[in-house]
Amino acid sequence: MEVEKIDDEIQQLLQAHKHTWNQTYNFINSMSLKCAIELGIPDIIHKHAQPIKLSQLISQLQIHPTKSHAVHRLMAILTHSGFFTQHKASQKDDEDDGGDPEVAYMLTDACKILVKDSPYSMVPYLLLSLDPIQMKPWQYLSTWFRNEVPTTYETAHGMAIWEYASKEGRLNSLFNNAMLSDSRLVSRVVIEKCKWVFEGLESVVDAGGGTGTLAKAIAQCFPNMECTVLDLPHVVAGLQGTTNLKFVEGDMFQAIPPADAVLLKSILHDWGEEECVKILKKCKEAISGNGKRSNKVIIIDIVIMEDQKGGEDDDELVETKLCLDMLMMVLANGKERKEKEWAKLFFSAGFRDYKINPILGLRSLIELYP
Repeated sequence: MEVEKIDDEIQQLLQAHKHTWNQTYNFINSMSLKCAIELGIPDIIHKHAQPIKLSQLISQLQIHPTKSHAVHRLMAILTHSGFFTQHKASQKDDEDDGGDPEVAYMLTDACKILVKDSPYSMVPYLLLSLDPIQMKPWQYLSTWFRNEVPTTYETAHGMAIWEYASKEGRLNSLFNNAMLSDSRLVSRVVIEKCKWVFEGLESVVDAGGGTGTLAKAIAQCFPNMECTVLDLPHVVAGLQGTTNLKFVEGDMFQAIPPADAVLLKSILHDWGEEECVKILKKCKEAISGNGKRSNKVIIIDIVIMEDQKGGEDDDELVETKLCLDMLMMVLANGKERKEKEWAKLFFSAGFRDYKINPILGLRSLIELYP
């Protein structure tokens, strides 16, 4: 019995070691993926349009010849991570080459959105998230817990992310490109699956709408609707509107142009409770001027589901949302919220009712009524 007890203890220790090693080195998956994108590997395989042999892949990579031997190791970790599938090259190819059997690679569905010319490419978002500027604050997380600085980002960089982006052109460009890429798929889903949410509205303000990807899609779908994108001067500078779309410089904390509806896509998760209530009160002011009962605030954001009413998230989705919650805490002192936390914000800002529609995958569409 004593031997069995020792064996159980050893197995528990070994299991703990394995789990800790995996968590410690999770960053290797992310950085390997970034490397593959910077080398253009997904694009090369996509253009090949069939399984590409390792030797063919290497021949198209702009790398130093002495590093060719390492490519298969990069592909191995990314295949295990689910971004590529590995196959045996056809027997005919091997016979033609006169060599040993060789592996070939194809893209998985997960990697197809990492092709740079894909309309729904996540490459800009990945490059922003893994940029050294954005990664630096994570080295200061424990320092932030011990100081009085509002955010980890400010602890690392000496200023808030929004101020940094306004002064650092490269970060501003990375950020705008990331938001644009994120909005493309959301725009398609909103227009194809949630078109009803805009029906009957004559005007919409996309507050914090960036370069206007979502607003443009709405304006095209509803040509008689007046659409306005409100954002900071350095974001909308030089952007051209259309017949029913205009860009306005401003600060949502100060004032939001009057409209039938205000749209907030991935805005409120950037902020703490006090700031969110301020934004929502400005939204309420903006939609209360004409007395229409159909006026509302439309929110596209994450809702952490935990009850039977809204359903429960699967394990992978829970992990994604928890990671994004930590990201918001580090970058901007924001958070991802449960339904009861959203409700508290809404009622604190003076709204009477809301409806959550979990139909946008990771995010939900929330209708908020004054």
